[in-house]
Amino acid sequence: MSDPSDDPITVITPRLELHEFDEQVDAPVVLRLLNEPSFIEFIGDRGVRTLEDARRYLREGPIASCRTHGHGLLRVSLRGDGTVIGMCGLVKRDTLPIPDLGFALLPEHWGKGYVQEASRSVLEHGRSALGLTEVLAITSTHNQRSMATLRTLGMTLEDTRALAAGAAPVNVFRLRLPAAAPATEPSMG
Repeated sequence: MSDPSDDPITVITPRLELHEFDEQVDAPVVLRLLNEPSFIEFIGDRGVRTLEDARRYLREGPIASCRTHGHGLLRVSLRGDGTVIGMCGLVKRDTLPIPDLGFALLPEHWGKGYVQEASRSVLEHGRSALGLTEVLAITSTHNQRSMATLRTLGMTLEDTRALAAGAAPVNVFRLRLPAAAPATEPSMG
């Protein structure tokens, strides 16, 4: 397998483009997203208050993950005009045995099916490009919207537990990914 940092991750869907983050270009929208009341309530306060904090978050989080693991949170933008609407990707946490699906959109882009579209493409990329056979996802125990999205994606609730000592419990969902279709060889007929 090649070094994960060799090829930038790009995933295209009918309405969206998912790319690795650029800390300089994407810091303003990430600063806004991470300070949305819904992000803080359902995902957590990352302590990102300035553009420099956002650059550091991107550099040490999603960008480093893509380089180290070959996957991470990706910038989600609209195909038509390139408007950045949020993030979606696979996260490697020390507290989980396999990658988990993560997503967050700016509130004005909720309810349009973008999370499902981005998530399905990320899951397919994980299966086909990374060889993943299963993926987890976590939600706060009161995030009904995300739980409904995960169920729509075919995930099932596996457990509710704290991922670290003293942390609030989270719902842990699991999805077994279908095996990749074997490559067919041309017939010699």
